[in-house]
Amino acid sequence: MVAIITGDIINSRNVDVEKWMPELKKVLNKYGSEPESWEIYRGDSFQMETSPKDALKIAILIKTAIKQFKSLDARIAIGIGEKTYESEKISESNGSAFINSGESFEKLKKQTLSIQTRWKDFNQTMNLMFDLATLTMDNWTTTSCLVIKTAIESGQGFNQKELAILLHKKQSNISTSLKRAGYYEIQKLIHYYQQKITNKC
Repeated sequence: MVAIITGDIINSRNVDVEKWMPELKKVLNKYGSEPESWEIYRGDSFQMETSPKDALKIAILIKTAIKQFKSLDARIAIGIGEKTYESEKISESNGSAFINSGESFEKLKKQTLSIQTRWKDFNQTMNLMFDLATLTMDNWTTTSCLVIKTAIESGQGFNQKELAILLHKKQSNISTSLKRAGYYEIQKLIHYYQQKITNKC
């Protein structure tokens, strides 16, 4: 099984593409290569294939990368399923994972994060949790996003003191940013999702 992430940038025209595009590509490049694993199309839309276990973490990293720019955000849908046709370009591949991702994305209205799989109970539980999590994530400040992105990418390998040195900030400011942005709760959500999806796949 694979995970397909489909998304676009909210208010993309408000910030020069030269500023946010490199940040988006940094995240995508870390988890795959273009165009087999990911593509950016129509200027501000993107699609990526990854493992089901990594999908939520990558979606949140994309969000932190984009929200470093004031007024921008990312709308992201995760689809989990099979890949029954593989092309050299991800946009030309197909399967239930792609269908689930597309349908999930089409259902996004005011929400900015959703998931669709063949397991209805799992979908219902995770989407409720995503709705609650995005109440916080959608209001992250540009400063919070940089701190959270760095913390998640470190894989909990950095403590607050090391994050402070890396980001040239006071440790007390790092601590405040992480708590205010709900970092520890987001980490619990990622771990919960990973446990549940591992049991399913």
